[in-house]
Amino acid sequence: MSEIGKSVRMERIFDRNTKNAIIIPMDHGVGAGPIKGIIDLPAAVNKVADGGANAVLGHMGLPKHGHRGYGRDIGLIIHLSASTSLGPDPNHKVIVTDIEEAIKVGADAVSIHVNVGADDEAQMLQDMGHVARKCDEWGMPLLAMLYPRGPKVTSEHDVEYVKHAARIGAELGADIVKTNYTGDIDTFKEVVSGCPVPIVVAGGPRMDTEQQLLEMVYDSLQAGGKGVAIGRNVFQSDDPTKLVSHISRIVHGGMTPEEVLKE
Repeated sequence: MSEIGKSVRMERIFDRNTKNAIIIPMDHGVGAGPIKGIIDLPAAVNKVADGGANAVLGHMGLPKHGHRGYGRDIGLIIHLSASTSLGPDPNHKVIVTDIEEAIKVGADAVSIHVNVGADDEAQMLQDMGHVARKCDEWGMPLLAMLYPRGPKVTSEHDVEYVKHAARIGAELGADIVKTNYTGDIDTFKEVVSGCPVPIVVAGGPRMDTEQQLLEMVYDSLQAGGKGVAIGRNVFQSDDPTKLVSHISRIVHGGMTPEEVLKE
């Protein structure tokens, strides 16, 4: 029965026809406070929903203060991990919410953050293993955010580190992996081929132009990626609704960045 639950919930995250997803993370408020773009959570959610996003991702405050009850419906992913920029180590993530609490607020999936290579990697891996087993028990899809970050990591976008991080997610039981784009189609193909679950790419730092963002989205799909999980580059844009609609034309419409911008 738990597999049925996962299947039903995954259809609320991934488009039934394209099998791709547009996820907009809005968990930044815990780490950085009321930053531009998500000061008004209901407005932020409404803008990306109108643009065609499949799901938003955030902490327990998201369904309480800004998710459902207005506008176009949109999937809900509850983030279980947290840290703040004011702490001694912002990369040290702890579990602040459990699966049962996410179920009670109507979550369609949960997510967890692991910094691969960090000094406290062992604790984060242990947490993820425990969460993954609970997700299997409850039929709840698990999105694992895995980023190469630590003393031995020379670049967070290096294919050797990224494909290792993605494989860890699949091995420990994630249903979806979110990780960094490696910069080109050929190297990202290595990441995808070594990870047997769908991969969505992170948006990363703010990009200079919309074209750069759309090209990354398009290239990741050509390599076998299954969509995006982009936060700041979307909700801090001048027109989040328009930008999401442009991303949707690529992720779900099969258009190229040039075709989208020309249109």
